[in-house]
This record gives sequence, C-alpha cells and structure tokens, in this order.
Amino acid sequence: MKTFSEAIGERVLVCDGAMGTMLYSRGVFINKSFDAMNLTQAALVEAVHQEYVLAGADILETNTFGANRIKLASFGLADRLHDINVAGAQIARRAADERAYVAGAIGPLGIRIEPWGKTGVDEAREYFREQAQALAAGGVDLFILETFRDLNEIGAAIDAVRSVSDRPIIAQMTTEEDGNTLDGTPPEKFAPALEQRGATIIGVNCAVGPAPMLDTIERMEAVTRRKLSAQPNAGQPRDVEGRNIYLCSPDYMASYARRFIMHNVRIVGGCCGTTPEHIRQIKSAVRAMAPAVLKGDGDRSADGFALREPADSGSGKALAERAGISSPPVARDRKSRLANALTRGNFVVAVELLPPRGYQTDQVIDRARRLKIGGVDVINIPDGQRAGARISALSLAVLIEQQAGIETVLHYACRDRNLLGIQSDLLGAHAMGVRNLMLVTGDPGRVGDYPDATAVFDVDSIGLTNVVSRLNRGCDVGGQSIGAPTSFHIGVSVNPAASNLEQELRRFEYKAEAGAEFVVTRPIFDLRGFEPFMKRIESARLPIVAGIFPFESARNAEFLANEVPGVRVPDALLERMRSAEGRDAAVQEGIAIAREIAAELRGAVQGVQVSTQSGDIDAALAVLDGLR
Repeated sequence: MKTFSEAIGERVLVCDGAMGTMLYSRGVFINKSFDAMNLTQAALVEAVHQEYVLAGADILETNTFGANRIKLASFGLADRLHDINVAGAQIARRAADERAYVAGAIGPLGIRIEPWGKTGVDEAREYFREQAQALAAGGVDLFILETFRDLNEIGAAIDAVRSVSDRPIIAQMTTEEDGNTLDGTPPEKFAPALEQRGATIIGVNCAVGPAPMLDTIERMEAVTRRKLSAQPNAGQPRDVEGRNIYLCSPDYMASYARRFIMHNVRIVGGCCGTTPEHIRQIKSAVRAMAPAVLKGDGDRSADGFALREPADSGSGKALAERAGISSPPVARDRKSRLANALTRGNFVVAVELLPPRGYQTDQVIDRARRLKIGGVDVINIPDGQRAGARISALSLAVLIEQQAGIETVLHYACRDRNLLGIQSDLLGAHAMGVRNLMLVTGDPGRVGDYPDATAVFDVDSIGLTNVVSRLNRGCDVGGQSIGAPTSFHIGVSVNPAASNLEQELRRFEYKAEAGAEFVVTRPIFDLRGFEPFMKRIESARLPIVAGIFPFESARNAEFLANEVPGVRVPDALLERMRSAEGRDAAVQEGIAIAREIAAELRGAVQGVQVSTQSGDIDAALAVLDGLR
C-alpha cells in the first residue's frame, strides 16, 4: 500500500462518513462519551469502521473527535485520555486492514481560548499535544483536525501535532451558509492562514450541506494553492417525531462530490447524517471522474499545488477588507466627554442607576436629571442586575442620554450572549450613540430571581475587551472590515479585595493588554489594603475610578463583610455601623463612612463611582457633597 502522500498525489481519496450518526442508529445515547466506547464497546466501533471500508472509504477517521482532556473530564475520563486515543487508532487500523488510511481525528477543546477566553494558547497547545501524541503512538497515518471555528485554536492544534509528528495534517474549519466560520472569519482569510500554519490539506466540514459548502470551496480555491477537502453534512437536519433526520440522498451527495472535485478538492467525504451508503455513492462518482481528474492535474506540481496564479477574487480594496486590514483608531480624547475628562486628568464623579423592573422609565430618567443637576458627570448602568426581569441596560443608556442629557457608562456583560450576538449588540449601541463601556463577565444565572435559568458564557471579560478593541480598529472578530471603526471608550473592572489577588492582577494585566482605557474598582472599604494594590497596577497607566458604597444598616455591612465574595470590610467600620442607633442614624453613619473613604481616595484616583443598595440617589449625592 502506498503512503498517504503518494496516494493523494495520484488520485482523489474518499473519507468516511459520520461515526456519531451510526452509533446513535445502533441505540447509543447521545449523552454518552462516544470516544470512551473505544474501550467499552470496541467491537461496535470497529463494525462501523468496517462498513465504511466496504463502502469504499480510502480514509477512516478514528473515533476520537472529543478525546481531549477538557471534553473527557466532563465524563470523569480525563485520566483515560491516552488509552482512549491509542485504542481508537488501533481499532481503526484493524478495520482498515491495508485497504484504507487511518486519520487521527482531533476536534476543538470545547472552551474558548485567548484572545476570546481565559485559556492561553500555550495551554491549548498542550491539550492538543497530549492527544496527538497518543494518536501517533496508536499508529495513525495522518491527522485530521476538524470542525474548528477559531483560527487561533486550530493554529494551536497544528503546532501541537507538528511538535510530535511529521505526518500529514488535514485542517478543516466549519462554516455557516454564508461561507464564514461561526465566528465570522471568511474563507479568504482562513484558507491562506491554514496554509501558512503548515497544514498539508485544508478544507471545511460539518454545519452545512453540499450546496453552501461548494460556494465556500470555490472561494477557498481562489486564494490558496493547497489541495482541498470537503466533508458536508447530509443537508440540514429535520425534526421528525423528535429525531433529527438528515434528508440529503446518497445520489445528491455524490453529485456534489463531482463538483467539489472540479475545484481542487482531493479528499471528499461526509459529516453528520452521512452513512456508508452515502460514501458508496460518493466513491462511485470519484471513480467515474478519475481519468478527467488526473488529466486536469497536469498543471500542478509534484506536491499537488496549482502552478497557476489564484483566480482574481475582487479588487485590491475588497481583498483588503476581507483580510481584515484594520483602520486607525479614533483618538481617545475624542471618544466621549468622559474620555476627554480622564485624558486631561480631571476628577470625575459617577453614580450607578439600576435598570427598573418592567418597561416604565419615567422615574429613573427623572433621577438621572437630578444627578446631572447635582454635579454628577456620568451615570453607570449595570447589565443583568440580579438576573431579574428588568429593562435592558442598553435601552436605558440610550434613553438617559437622549432624555436626561447626561452621558452614561454602559455595563456590558458576556452572560447570555455569544460572540456574534455581542458584536451585533455593540454595533447597535454605537449606532445609537453609546460610547462608554464597562466590560464585565457577568453573574451566573443562580444569582438572582431565576436560579434555574441557563446562562451562555461564550467569552469572558478579557475576550470581550479584545472584541471591542477590534471593533475600534474597524474589524470584527473574524477579521473582516466593518467600515469605519467604532469609537468605544473601554472600561474594565478590578477588585482590590479579591480572594485570589494574584489571579485578579494577572487578569487585569490581560485586560490592559487587550485595550482597556479606564478602570472602575469594586467598592473599597479597606484603605490600608488599597494603597499597595494601587502600586501593583500603576504600571498600566490607566485612570482609576474608585467604587464607593454607603452602608444602609449594620446588617447590610455584616452581609457584605461575611457573605459577599471579594469584599473586605475592616472591623472598625463594622463597629461604627453597629453603634449607630436607629435606621436614620445608621444611614447617616454609612454616608459619613463613604464620604470619608472618598475624601481619602481623592488624591490617589481619578474619580469615584457611588453605588447604593437600593438606588437611593439622595444618599449618593450626600456622599459626593463637597467632594469636588
């Protein structure tokens, strides 16, 4: 049997179809670890492989798509990673029996990596490396990296494979029907990037059926000299009596295999919903085209690269836009009144207003007007406060700026939003005039009125800062131009009293590197602890706005001191609150303490933000009375 590299230089190879679809059809529940079946039901996995070999598959993918440490850990199987991957390679090898090549299948980690998530590229590379090492030990002929949405992640996977093996690598992204990845990266960007990273063959798989995938393949062919691969789903799934059924027939899939081949696809197969019968028909189509394909390859090098120049895919401007060439950012002092004040070194005063329950905003708009009259510079509006049924922070920010005439800082949380939704929200906010942002990760759903509500955390606050920074340079997360850059003034939070201070400082550094322009702290009660903290972050040279919170009662102070993570209240302050007799006296003592803290901080920070437990603006104004 020739080597894979020799075979791919001579003919089109057919990859197998779906493993999960076949296992599910045999009664395996989808909530099981399919990868672990390499150890627990090896005969069943091998039987599926053998069906694909009999159907004519030239390449078998190992049953290891999710066999990385992160995904296996969710089943309590992280310690079996090596065994599962080695077994997956050996099972496929037995089924192949010198009739097919074995490709070590590696899928995404299932978590976000930098710059969108908190997992570092180096950490991701190590996760992929240990899986690749196990597959190599199992004896695979090549590696297939598939269903990736993030160029950074698949780049880490390619690097990891290359660190343990020089075997060929097929690198495949997954795209929407418009041809862009799920993160919005177009083929004109990801195809050359995969080629540059060292993938042997580049392609697309999953998510869409043959027709939209052909459009993507045509765009890829125009910008890369690498051989291509295509493994579409059998169309979009339909819900038929509670089951997802893929309706593309084998004949239809085979007809598109012929079209793929005409656009430099040299590995064709199937993904979700495809079966041995689909592969049998695809194989017949490939055999029928073999002479024409070989004749058409006369203008390719020995490595299979096209000797012609890539087809013209548009004007230089269009290519630049698709490549995501960024625009000069707007100068910071021109972004907003708050940005201008902080840039000039002015001391700023902010007060937090909670979005009201329901949709009626007359009262909160009136409070905003009173705060403006009282000398407040900007209104902070928290996002997703206690996860209750409140008007959105974005809506309230726009209404306050339009009707109260005072600038706002919109808290924007990652919770319940994916990357594409985040971009849409932010572009809409910019179009409506919002400029100041406070980027936060957001509370989990169990904090609030609806503890059973689900939560989406596609990125964290560091990733969110990177997203906004890209928009400020005129690019979306996929690297495509958005036209004129946004001019968001980027704020981030930091907690001087974090239980794990070193981690908090490390995350602060990442936020600063990502493009933060000002910082708002969590409420400060411990002045002695705040001074050394300021020294630790002064190298970032970012304006600091200190959080101030007036206690409303002794019980309120004790709650914060003992039940809220990341809050440190000195005993002396607790004693002062306990000594106050009666509710009114307690409120006045809380205001006095907050006023003293604000006065002490006046020379060390560039502003204060006052938040109150119940949204009491009179208490907030009393704290600020005389401060400036």
